[in-house]
Amino acid sequence: MTGHDVARAAGVSQATVSLVFSDAAATRVSEQTRARVRAVARQLGYLPQASGRQLRLGRSGLVLLAVPDIRAPYFSRVLAGAHEAAEAGDLTVVASSSWDADKLVRIATNTQFDALIFCSPTDQQLERLPSGVPLVFLDADPDLASAGPDRLVVELDVADGMRRLLSHLRDLGHRRIGRLRYAIDDYTFRARQAAFAAATDGLRVSERPVRQAGDLDLARGCARDLLASPQRPTAVVCDDDVLAVAVYHAADQLGLGVPTDLSVVGMDDVDAAQILRPGLTTVDLGAESLGRKGIEAVGALLGDGRQPTAQGAELIIRESTGRPGR
Repeated sequence: MTGHDVARAAGVSQATVSLVFSDAAATRVSEQTRARVRAVARQLGYLPQASGRQLRLGRSGLVLLAVPDIRAPYFSRVLAGAHEAAEAGDLTVVASSSWDADKLVRIATNTQFDALIFCSPTDQQLERLPSGVPLVFLDADPDLASAGPDRLVVELDVADGMRRLLSHLRDLGHRRIGRLRYAIDDYTFRARQAAFAAATDGLRVSERPVRQAGDLDLARGCARDLLASPQRPTAVVCDDDVLAVAVYHAADQLGLGVPTDLSVVGMDDVDAAQILRPGLTTVDLGAESLGRKGIEAVGALLGDGRQPTAQGAELIIRESTGRPGR
């Protein structure tokens, strides 16, 4: 894939493509044209050569962003935020959604990346981190930053989000709480479970683990088991909005109304949370902002900026929660 291919697909000259990926772009190419060329380049998988500024600094201008599943709505938004910030900072983001830690290390070793960003990294990935390159971790254990000066962690305040969800349910009068969670032993899911456990004092809790992310049929089955129990919960707290969709389906199959018979809350605030009927009460974890902060952290490690702050959480109350039906 060459700059000529990008130029032809974008309907511009090859010189324009070169300008877009150079220091001169801001003054010599319109913002609309720059956006079109960069969008086409991403679609075609084009990796530009380092700009003049990057060459002077001895950099490639490339940053690898590894996410668990690029198809998942939350992680695609993280990537969008990172792309936006990277374009403003003369960087190009290369995305990977491979869970294969060894493959990621090979990619990182064989390509001259200025930095690597791991979003919600798995324990396996953390055991095989490459050396000699700045590392940024999003939604990860804060202690990772203590391993060296070339590491930064952008924390995700999941605990505050979980507290807000449970406080909202308590205020509505719920005391029997169901929990649909991912039984995956990685930091991000351990953090959500720990936050939930810390906020449920005095509540009667029943849980069902989902042992594989992305399997909606499996999640629906676990949700049906949870809702079919004799002491059915009056509200269900889900690890993410995808699991909340599974609870909606299970409730419908069992003849339960949301929120008349059952309140449901999720986490992440993906687009589906607004499309669902009734709209899903959830926590916005600021996916785009997290991606932008990942690029800011890269800049801090490269000496081009300050370390970003932790990403906060916002409770979004919609129509899926109400007072207990019984």
